[in-house]
Amino acid sequence: MGIFSSIKDAIFGSDEAEATPATKGASKAPSASTSSGFGRADTKGEAIDEVDLEAVLDAKDGSDKFNWRTSIVDLMKLVGLEPSYENRKELAHELGDTDYSGKAEENIALHAHVMEKLAENGAKVPQSLRG
Repeated sequence: MGIFSSIKDAIFGSDEAEATPATKGASKAPSASTSSGFGRADTKGEAIDEVDLEAVLDAKDGSDKFNWRTSIVDLMKLVGLEPSYENRKELAHELGDTDYSGKAEENIALHAHVMEKLAENGAKVPQSLRG
């Protein structure tokens, strides 16, 4: 599983129990559907079209300590991923940026790209977070 999948699973929830290299050493983030009530299914098991990204992330423990709305590093920390250069580079490569070098401008663009991809995958992402 890739870095983006780990971010997506932390927001949408996942049934996968095994840790990935990106989450090694970090506790697995609880699924959105069980920890915050904002998962892919409501309490009756009916599908919900969109997951409210802000509501899910704001409900996570420590969300007030992270600037996840603008920082890819803080977003990764909030969802339980190691925000190392290597992991950010892998994430950038997954999303098509093969020239990532870790510059501030690239991190801003990476955050915006992650927000776009989350929106494409069913998250309700405000336009202000998409870059």
